[in-house]
Amino acid sequence: MFVSFLLRKETSMIHIVTAENFPRYRTEMQHAYKLRHDVFVDEMGWEDLRKRDGLEIDQFDNGHALHMLYLEGERVLGYQRMLPSTRPHLLSEVLNSLCEVDRPVGPHVWEWTRYCVARPHRERGRVLSPVANALLSAIVEWGLESGVSEIIIEMDPLWLLRLVQLHFRVTPLGIPQKMGKGDVVAVTAAFDKRTLARLREMRGNQERVIVAQPQLSGMVIA
Repeated sequence: MFVSFLLRKETSMIHIVTAENFPRYRTEMQHAYKLRHDVFVDEMGWEDLRKRDGLEIDQFDNGHALHMLYLEGERVLGYQRMLPSTRPHLLSEVLNSLCEVDRPVGPHVWEWTRYCVARPHRERGRVLSPVANALLSAIVEWGLESGVSEIIIEMDPLWLLRLVQLHFRVTPLGIPQKMGKGDVVAVTAAFDKRTLARLREMRGNQERVIVAQPQLSGMVIA
C-alpha cells in the first residue's frame, strides 16, 4: 500500500501513520507497540503475544497497515490499526474460527484491530472518554473520505450495545469464544454520516480529529 499525503505533528489529535511516513513516527510507534503489549498481554492475558522486549508487533504490522495514534505532544494515549480485508488480516489468517459465515471482503471493508487506550484516559461508566471518541471518530472520518464504509472487529461482546448506541450497524459473524481472560466475538460494523454526527454530538463539537487525510487516489492495494 502506498499513500501520498502530508502530515504535521500537532497536539492532542489523531495522526495517521503508514509505510511512507513511518520513519517520522518511529519513536511514537515504539510507544504504541508498548501500549499494545501492556493492554493485550499484561491486562487481557493474550500470552501468545508476549515478547521479551515488551513490544507487541505481529506479521500484520507491514506496509499495508494503517496506524492511528492519539498523540498529546509526543505521548501516545491511544492507538488502533486498520488492515485492508483484501490482504491477509487477523480474521482471515488467525481468528478465522470466529467467522461462521462468508468472510466479508472488499475495498470498502477494513479490519479494525489493536484498539487500546492508556489506562488513565479510558472511559468511566457508559460515556466514551475523549481519547476513545477521537479514535472512533477517526475511523469514520477516514472511512467516509476513503471509500470505506464497514469495519471488521474482533472484540469483547460487551461492546455490541455501545456500538449500536453510537449508530454503527452491527452484524455478528459468529458466537463469542474464550480468548485470554475474556470472550471475543467477530462482527462487522457499518457506518455513515449519521455515525459521525452521533460521535460529534457526544463530543460536543464538530471539529475534525485527524491531522491530515490520506488521498484515496494515491492508495494502491495489491
